[in-house]
Amino acid sequence: MASFYFFGILLASRVFQFLVLRHFKKLAQKTKTDIDDLFVDILKKVRPPFYFFLALYFALKSLQIVSWLDKILTAILITWVIYLAILAFQSVIDYVIKKKAKRDKTTESAFRLLGKILKGVLWATGILFILSNLGVNITSLVAGLGIGGVAVAFALQNILEDLFSSFAIYFDKPFGVGDFIVVGQHKGTVEKIGVKTTRLRSIHGEEVVISNRELTNSKIQNFGRVKERRALFKIGVIYETPQEKLKRIPEIIQKIIEEEEMTRFDRVHFVEYGDFSLNFEISFYVKTSDYKTFLDIQQKILFKIREEFQNQGIEFAYPTQTLYLKKS
Repeated sequence: MASFYFFGILLASRVFQFLVLRHFKKLAQKTKTDIDDLFVDILKKVRPPFYFFLALYFALKSLQIVSWLDKILTAILITWVIYLAILAFQSVIDYVIKKKAKRDKTTESAFRLLGKILKGVLWATGILFILSNLGVNITSLVAGLGIGGVAVAFALQNILEDLFSSFAIYFDKPFGVGDFIVVGQHKGTVEKIGVKTTRLRSIHGEEVVISNRELTNSKIQNFGRVKERRALFKIGVIYETPQEKLKRIPEIIQKIIEEEEMTRFDRVHFVEYGDFSLNFEISFYVKTSDYKTFLDIQQKILFKIREEFQNQGIEFAYPTQTLYLKKS
């Protein structure tokens, strides 16, 4: 019976490896999903030495062997099975990280760090499970690890705050690489989101390094998510401008703005009597998030307004004072 168990399990394992597993592999190559590839990869991690030991284990179990040898074989089998289970879970973790990183490159480093943490927890759990099955009392060990973990957490409090802040940034995504943000007195384009700090390239060219903890506790203005930018400004004309020309100014400006393809007209109104000018307020939107493009279009519109005003004989106002002299 021992020989039957030994050679039977070996034969079954060979059939599984060369027929079933090979057939699964061919089917996985034909399908569009890659989950079956993950399943095949996990099965391939079970090597022939494990099948040989499994056959030897069941063969010897059918015999009357001494207890100490039986305990050793059982301990080896349990350890080996847990090791293979850990490898399988690691493959699943790597698969999930790869899929997430493929969708969003900015979260790749965060998911890799999270994967390392999960793998560390997985190995620690596996080792404790092995020790428990070997008859070791792990209650005091777990308690000691808990107390030690609390002490380490207090010692590394600032580092852990930055670490969890980086996770908050990665998963909540208040900004991403390439976005132009303003944080307090700092503003610039995000170049890298690290585990502890985030690096900005300011408009003057220098690199600004800000801790992730400070970012999550601050108000952030993200101009990278802007779909369109608003232009709002005033122009003033002289008081001597005829009433008819004043009424045509909103129509002139509206026509100039609407002639641009990337603009969306909002409003033009005569808003106030200034100290030395009649003031109009203009508002329109430029359909871009790029600040340079916005400035180029706004500049083009301002040039056209000045040109059209010159053609219409409308004069811009500038600070003036009029003195009246009376002869006595």
